[in-house]
Amino acid sequence: MRTTYYAEDDILVVHLSDKPVCREVSQDWGTHISYAEDGSAVEIVLLDAKANGAYPLSVEHAAAA
Repeated sequence: MRTTYYAEDDILVVHLSDKPVCREVSQDWGTHISYAEDGSAVEIVLLDAKANGAYPLSVEHAAAA
């Protein structure tokens, strides 16, 4: 998994896989999910990421139980 932030457009892309995108679905105006042919999620695109509090990312680490 990797993330890319485009500051000039305030867009955050979360890349989940390197599979080719087969279809894209808009969850709402600012959230778009791309899927591979097998139905797995390939990437998530968040528009107005910083304005909506999604960037910068907050990463929390916890010990495994």
